[in-house]
Amino acid sequence: MSDKSEQTVVVGMSGGVDSSVAASLLVDAGYRVHGLFMDNWEDEEAYCTAAEDFQDARRVAEELDIPLQRVSFASEYRDRVFSYFLDEYAAGRTPNPDVLCNTEIKFRAFLDYALRLGADWIATGHYARTGMRDGRVRLLKGRDRNKDQTYFLHGIRQEALERVLFPVGGLPKEQVRELAVQAGFHNHDKKDSTGICFIGERAFRSFLSEFLPARPGPILTPEGREIGQHQGALYYTIGQRQGLGIGGVPGASDAPWYVADKDVARNSLIAVQGHDHPLLRHVGLYASELHWLGDPPELPLRCSAKTRYRQADQACQVRACEDGRLEVRFDHSLRAVTPGQYVVFYDGEECLGGGVIDAAIREDDGILAETGT
Repeated sequence: MSDKSEQTVVVGMSGGVDSSVAASLLVDAGYRVHGLFMDNWEDEEAYCTAAEDFQDARRVAEELDIPLQRVSFASEYRDRVFSYFLDEYAAGRTPNPDVLCNTEIKFRAFLDYALRLGADWIATGHYARTGMRDGRVRLLKGRDRNKDQTYFLHGIRQEALERVLFPVGGLPKEQVRELAVQAGFHNHDKKDSTGICFIGERAFRSFLSEFLPARPGPILTPEGREIGQHQGALYYTIGQRQGLGIGGVPGASDAPWYVADKDVARNSLIAVQGHDHPLLRHVGLYASELHWLGDPPELPLRCSAKTRYRQADQACQVRACEDGRLEVRFDHSLRAVTPGQYVVFYDGEECLGGGVIDAAIREDDGILAETGT
């Protein structure tokens, strides 16, 4: 490609320190840099901090002397992310909308918009890297293993990878904050965003009940004994401890209770005692809606995988099922593998792709499906 001074990069600027430093590094590298702030949710009660975040992004853009545009992708977000989010919860699964937000908004809608503006590249503040091998761009883990975000990026398209820059992907978080201090950015100590934007500061159950009304029902032991009442089976996830309200069960110890299964059809929860109860341990899973960042690998495949963000890589064997799904068997059992979440595959540093967890396999070969056992 031509000289960097002739290349335009549109940076997704969220108002946070990571995207701010990403923009600064690109300016220092000599690119023509434009900032773009994405509004992905419209809420008349203003639970999101979008207004404050935009002002943070605007101040950084002014300090870098780069233009900043504000664009709404709220319609695309509702159609491509939020509708899926609600459908999955209604089916009794626990979705991860952050993956779809990257796939459909940040690396599709945003990329398409930037290309229409004449951009050569887009950039974000994600902790990930890219590298070339065998004529194809590969998605690689960020250098800071505690911040690596490839789990959330496994669903993006190859053509998007060919157009994206991850300026902070090779840096530890501490250095990113130091660079923000050196640049004089006011947001150098801003806390990292957590959770889902459209929920904001509200309690998750309260938010979800606005779209999926509460249906109280029984909490049962695996033997079928009723030990409490839940507010709606849809609102709970496998392995959850908080919010069960179980206490003083006759004949039971004082150990905490955890959700081991959900039966949405019967509107009931199955609860067990103990963080590592056998019903919370899983040796494998079935996955569908698969996406590979390159050509699909030959199966069976020996690799590693994650079933949740920041989980250590788990050695596993992957094989094809006759119904088109994958069966993944782990070398060691995992706790609370959750239908609706994603399993993401790795070959060392490289993220290979992933899929949606349809069902978890217990140590006794019992299948925990998305709507109950």
